[in-house]
Amino acid sequence: MDKVFIEELCVYTTIGVYDWEKQIKQKLVLDLIMDWDNSLAAADDDLRYALNYAAVSEAVTSLIQAQPYELIETVAEHVAQLLLREFAITHLTVKVRKPGAVANALSVGVSIERTRSDV
Repeated sequence: MDKVFIEELCVYTTIGVYDWEKQIKQKLVLDLIMDWDNSLAAADDDLRYALNYAAVSEAVTSLIQAQPYELIETVAEHVAQLLLREFAITHLTVKVRKPGAVANALSVGVSIERTRSDV
């Protein structure tokens, strides 16, 4: 299966469990790897048959910014559910990182894999 990916999609949102985190915006960094058959889009050179990564990026950004979250695990799950429902993706990997969340670490995060049958 072909893969379409988006690397280091940065989204600023309210994320965290501590009271001080609920008062600020913090950066989340997402990597998305989505199964998609690119053969028809490639054969016809036609965006209608491609997975539109601009639309995916906008949908993910809007979802994450629409409400505050406490856990990046919840963000990852909601992103996976949205993409599987709205974009006819059959399988994907969602990686969510929170840079600077832990001293002496560049970033912390979670990575999940989901399929259409999971939603």
